[in-house]
Amino acid sequence: MTRHAVARRLRWQARSLLTLLPDGCTVVVRALPKAAVASSARLGDELRSAFSSAAVKMAK
Repeated sequence: MTRHAVARRLRWQARSLLTLLPDGCTVVVRALPKAAVASSARLGDELRSAFSSAAVKMAK
């Protein structure tokens, strides 16, 4: 159950961040066990950082 709860929280956070990436991008997010106890705000911050980093790398 915990894994599914984390997946739902990550999907909800990622939905608003997909605009940072080019159209047609496929994103795979791997959550480590500590994600189960992380706040939604923390998950959002981590995803935002990862998506921003990916966008910069893709722009090169």
